[in-house]
Parts: sequence; structure tokens; C-alpha cells
Amino acid sequence: MGYRKKEEEIQVKRCRVQGPVIVGAGPSGLAASACLSEHGVPSLILERSDCIASLWQRRTYDRLKLHLPKQFCELPLMGFPENFPRYPTKQQFISYMEAYAAHFSIVPRFKQEVRSAEFDQNSLLWRVRTQDCEYFSEWIIVATGENAEPLIPEIQGIERFHGPVIHTSFYKSGSSFKNQRVLVVGCGNSGMEVSLDLFRNTASPHLVVRNSVHVLPREMFGFSTFEIAMALLKWLPVRLVDRLLLLMAKIMLGSTDKFGLRRPKTGPIELKNATGKTPVLDVGTLSLIKSGKIKIMEGVKEITRKGAKFVDGQEKEFDSIILATGYKSNVPVWLKDGEFLTDDGMPKTSFSIGWKGRNGLYTVGFSRRGLLGISSDAVKIAADISDQWSGHTISCRCHHHRTPRNRSA
Repeated sequence: MGYRKKEEEIQVKRCRVQGPVIVGAGPSGLAASACLSEHGVPSLILERSDCIASLWQRRTYDRLKLHLPKQFCELPLMGFPENFPRYPTKQQFISYMEAYAAHFSIVPRFKQEVRSAEFDQNSLLWRVRTQDCEYFSEWIIVATGENAEPLIPEIQGIERFHGPVIHTSFYKSGSSFKNQRVLVVGCGNSGMEVSLDLFRNTASPHLVVRNSVHVLPREMFGFSTFEIAMALLKWLPVRLVDRLLLLMAKIMLGSTDKFGLRRPKTGPIELKNATGKTPVLDVGTLSLIKSGKIKIMEGVKEITRKGAKFVDGQEKEFDSIILATGYKSNVPVWLKDGEFLTDDGMPKTSFSIGWKGRNGLYTVGFSRRGLLGISSDAVKIAADISDQWSGHTISCRCHHHRTPRNRSA
């Protein structure tokens, strides 16, 4: 029949956007939009989920608190409420972001998953495609962040395991693992805190330390360790600050090596700047490791049907496995620009200039400096676009065209 000769078509809207298109409605996207609005520049946020800050709302565990004091985690132009504690909880941070969006009248377009974004040399505009719309703009701000997708490592035999295997992005509370023997793979901040939460809910956590790791106390002598480091860096070189931090950590925590937590040769701040690897800020897990209540295991050799074999020859049975293996950027999947970003979706240049690419391409939240870096990026981006904005009076014009269903939209 004639209708079978044609592919099924769907309605796709085309929209010329006034101001930049921002991809992602997390802290990065909200901060960029707010800073632009302060300069009188409108923007449009596209968000694949149905809410702002979906990573915080949907993919974080219940007991999560900010690792740094609140003054280092504020978004630009609006601080936390004064009655918030020094380390706000997950729910408090979500409520702060919701208030932030309301204050700056930020209304993202939800359920708009960006499938591709590329610069059109003919029109000199960015063409951003979602499942049902094509947006055109002079600027695109990539605000999906470093943690867009769970990072799942390849572990031999994991498909044979009889029990549940979940990433920490699906972990909510240790109450689901009561009286279980749980293998936690990964000893960053998430792995440490999940292990602590499991123990407090009567589980028996076994923590796999795959690499060397810096463990620092969250506070030293009543001050935030991060706060102390920031103050010292104003006067001293990074390597000297690292030595001082490690000396104080040894005084307060003792040697972590003998408990299976080997420190890297590079200091914590230097390592963070070079690789983005964040030191663990201890909130009580280390004392449980020292007492043997949380077991440290060497690398996994393979997963068996009932448990795991380890590189030191041990073999143990487990009821569940939790992968605290971090996240990765998803930008290479959809952004068509091979010059600015690495294959891992991170800017090739240093964080000081990594926020700006070519042809109106910007990134916010990719500097490996957390919420503090997000604020810095957003301020710089807004100022840069504002300089180009003068005289723009572009209106949003939308019309429909038809496109085959199986094309990337």
C-alpha cells in the first residue's frame, strides 16, 4: 500500500530561541540562567527529566549532606537561608534550589532530552535537537555536569551474582539491607558514607578499596578542612599546603595505610587539581574501619554466584553488591564538537579557561571544583554573553515541519 512506502512522520517544532540554550536544569543550569538574567539576557533551559536538580532529587541517598560548609556551596546572587545548618542536608539543598529557581523566575522546559547539538556553519547558529523539537540559538551552554550518568565498571562474573547489584545512584537507605552482608565497591565519599549508613542499619559492609585514597577529617580544630585549605592557599604554594594538611590529618586520624587505605604519593589538593579526584572527608566511617566493624577488602578478582573472590586470595559470600563507582559526563553522546572536549566529555583546557569554547559554546560545572566552580563559571559566562548581547532584539519564532520518526531529533 502507498502509505507503507513512506516512513511514519511526526510533528516536530522548530524554535528560534531568544538568548542562549542551556542544557540541564541542575545547579549549573540554574546558576547560568540566573546570572544571565541579572545582565538582562534571557535564556531557555532544556531538561530531560521532569524536575530541576534531578540528580539530587532522584539519584542521591537519604542521609546525604553537603561535604563542605554552606558558604562554599551557594549559587551566585542568592545565599542559603540563615537558619540552615553548616552542612545542609539533601532536602535542604533541594529546597534551596527550588527557591532559587522561583526567585529568578526560571522555568525550564522539562522532558526535553537533547539528542544532538551542532553548530550550523550556514546559519551560524547552534541547532539543538530533542525528541520533538529543534531549537536554534547563537549560544549553547552545556550544564549537564560531570555526573550525568552512573559509571559502571566491568567486573568479571558480575552477571552471575545471585543477589541485587545496584549503583549508588539507586541507593536510598541502609534500611533495605538490614542484616545483610554487603559488598561496596569504591571507597570515595559515596562508598564511605554508604558503608556507614549500612552499618547503622545493622548490615555488615565490606568496602573494596580499588585505588589509593586520601582520607582527611571533615573538620580540624573546629574549622572546615576545606576552609583551612582555602585560607592557606592564599599565602602558601599548593604542595606546602598539602604537607600541612597531611600532617594534621596524621595527628588526628593516625596512619590510614595500616587499615588498607593507602595514601597517593601526590598531595590531596594537587591531586584534585590534576585529576579531579576528591579526597574523602571522613564523617565517622574511619573509626568503624579501625574497629573492624567495616571490613576493608582489596580489589575484586571476580564475582561469583554467591559472592566474590579477591586479589589477595580471599573468597566471601554476600547478599548484595553496591557500586560506589562514581559518575561520568554524557556530553560526547550528543554534542557534535570534537575540538573542545575530550572523549570523556571534559574540557581539554584548564579550568580557568575551560568554560568557553568556540562559536558560542560554553560549559558550566566541568571544572572539577564542585559548586564553587559552578558559581565561578556561571558568572564568567554571563558576563561574556552579555558583552555580545547589546542590540539583540530577536524574538522567539516557532513553526512546524515534518520529519521521519526514525531520524535523530
